[in-house]
Amino acid sequence: MAEAADFQGTTPSPARRWLRRSGALLAGAPLLAGLLQLPAGAATQASVQDASGAGSVSVALDSLSPSAPADGDTLTVSGTVTNNGKQTVTGAHVGLRVGPEVSTRSGIDDIARSSDSVQGASGAEVGGKYAEKFAKLTPGVAEHFSISVPVDKLDLGGDGIYQFAVALSGQTAAQPWVQTLGVQRTFLPWQAEGADTKTKTTFLWPLVSTVHLTAETGPNDQQTPVFLNDDLAKEISPGGRLDEMLTLGEGLDVTWVLDPDLIASVDAMARSYKIKNEDGTTTVGTHQAVAKRWLDELQKAVADQEVVALPFADPDLASLAHNGTGVTGSLNHLNEATDVAATTVRTVLHVTPATDFAWPVDGAVDPSIVKVATSAGADKVIVRSDSLQETGGLSYTPSAARPIGGGTTAVVADARLSTAFQGDLTKASSSTLAVQRFLAQSLALNTQTDKQRSIVVAPQRMPTTSQAQAMADALSALQSGNWSRTQKLSAAAKAKPDPGATTRLPSASAYPSSLRRQELPRSAFEQIARTQDTLDNFKGILTNDSRVVTPFGRAMNRDMSASWRGRASAAESFRSSVENHLGELTRQVQLIEKSDTKLSGRSATIPVTVRNNLVQGVQHLVLRLTSTSPNRLKIGDYAFDEQRITVSGGHSQTVKFTTTAKANGQATVVAQLYTEDGRKYGDPVSFDVKVTEFTATVMLVIGGGFLLLVLAGFRMYTQRKRAARQAEENGPADETDGENEEPENPDGPAARLKEESGTDARAGDPQQPSDPTPDTAAESADPSATGERVDR
Repeated sequence: MAEAADFQGTTPSPARRWLRRSGALLAGAPLLAGLLQLPAGAATQASVQDASGAGSVSVALDSLSPSAPADGDTLTVSGTVTNNGKQTVTGAHVGLRVGPEVSTRSGIDDIARSSDSVQGASGAEVGGKYAEKFAKLTPGVAEHFSISVPVDKLDLGGDGIYQFAVALSGQTAAQPWVQTLGVQRTFLPWQAEGADTKTKTTFLWPLVSTVHLTAETGPNDQQTPVFLNDDLAKEISPGGRLDEMLTLGEGLDVTWVLDPDLIASVDAMARSYKIKNEDGTTTVGTHQAVAKRWLDELQKAVADQEVVALPFADPDLASLAHNGTGVTGSLNHLNEATDVAATTVRTVLHVTPATDFAWPVDGAVDPSIVKVATSAGADKVIVRSDSLQETGGLSYTPSAARPIGGGTTAVVADARLSTAFQGDLTKASSSTLAVQRFLAQSLALNTQTDKQRSIVVAPQRMPTTSQAQAMADALSALQSGNWSRTQKLSAAAKAKPDPGATTRLPSASAYPSSLRRQELPRSAFEQIARTQDTLDNFKGILTNDSRVVTPFGRAMNRDMSASWRGRASAAESFRSSVENHLGELTRQVQLIEKSDTKLSGRSATIPVTVRNNLVQGVQHLVLRLTSTSPNRLKIGDYAFDEQRITVSGGHSQTVKFTTTAKANGQATVVAQLYTEDGRKYGDPVSFDVKVTEFTATVMLVIGGGFLLLVLAGFRMYTQRKRAARQAEENGPADETDGENEEPENPDGPAARLKEESGTDARAGDPQQPSDPTPDTAAESADPSATGERVDR
């Protein structure tokens, strides 16, 4: 009944109104209590953002030069401010602020995570004329600013890392008082004079790319290579990623880390090459000049620098360790990739690289990865500190070198420095912040202790152009700074290890799941093993196996490349193309199909033809012909026979086998090629042979008939001879009988027949002496009686 008073169109009583108000107050009490319990900062931030529009202006710090200033320098800061709010900002100005010193590396991380928040300390603004004013900031319009200030006006204290901020202050119509509407924080490393102990820093400069070359080559003597696409030409052309990496690295003191496959691919492009189209056809490549220029520049850049060569095609060590070691032959490919690495780099660049370093993806390791990495001869593994984490409670970052047992050294790259240039750095502001953060981390590391340490920076394998530019800017500032000096990777690996540093490898379960999901599956290594098995069978019959072994061997190295991570479909397509192309080549040597054959007689020959469509000859092949019914048809002396085969390139050869028939009927014959070691080669060819052999009985009947014919001929001959003698004895015939009349022989057959029968045998009477007496009367000429049967 109480609910009826709340229906539309009714008026509640005063008592009910009092109850409703009391209920509302009771319901709102928890909400009020929650608001009262909010932190003061959160409540203030909410009110400021809602009422005053704080944070509505974005500040982009596009450049800060010099990145690590020294005494007497002038600091120039430039960038843009953009009003993202709905109200015009008036009385605005951009000022510089120097905040308190940051003493720890983790403190740098905390500030970087909230670098654009208007809340929190930003330090006092640099006074005087070191600001830029704007009468108004229109919503959605970006305004550029540039401020220069002498470093001595920044009131920096002792050496260290200082918060440095660019802030915009102004007011809006809704809140007509000056307030901070936008800020961008970064870091200003300050080392006025050379540090007493400088950190030895090794920076790896990777020249690594994706897979570009296929297993296909042209049939000519030069074996013209075929590229997957024309992407490599774009990367090494002016402005391309690899060209920028080369240009930027030339002016830096770095350790070059090269994938020999990239060097070999560019070298192949410097000569005649083709590009594979989507429809399977090929197009002639035209970027020889670009490839030659890039190789020439690289030779100059690495001439006096340390060069580390990864195994050919940069095989994925983690995938191999986790999914490939159980597949026969997988580790052999890693050994081959390591062996060919030094030769490739030395041949093309004329420098001798170090090949005893292994670099797993992202420096993540476990015992199985290290075992695989060292199985191919590497005794130094580049690891990242977020994988081999410190557990000894050290208050500083230890040196990179760590003995991990078995004569293997883990060269531990600093994770913070190595990941400083990841992400999207296409915007100038993002790149500037990355550079300043890198320098701040480097200086903070140096100030941790007075101990001499060797630090390694191992960035991502394939930096983008913008990332490479940021890396070069940071490294240039570091190398001209006062707290670090460069060092070769080999020297860092030989440095005295810190006794308190961690040397225990993480377990397999600690390997990052995000990286494990990107690994090559076991099926990939099984497919590679099938391809290798086919290649082993094929190369044994070739007169020049290097034309096949080399391109397919390198292609299988590319099958295992770490560059396939995140591209599972492309990786599978490439592996299949390698396997299928090898299959096409092996099928160029094959048996010609035969139709069914008829075999007459006891023995005959059966021809079998082998065709070779390769450009080179084949040898060491054995052709075996087998009868499935040896009781009916023998091949040679047994159920099968075989002959050695050698066929020139582009030719066919026909081989004849002797067969022996044992019985009539149909027999199936199988022709099969084998290698010398007894392995089947190619598909068999089957055909039926119909045997129509003459048996001994038939031959006896035929022989008897032939003998009768001979005897009859001999009898006729003797009779004629006797008749001729008798004619001579009787004298010449009567001339009145006619010239053509034959004298009657009284003793001849006709005379005897006349005497016996009483008739003249020459009268044409059809009766013979042996004929029976007719049992019917002579035919009457009278008319036939009714119903009488008449034979006509």
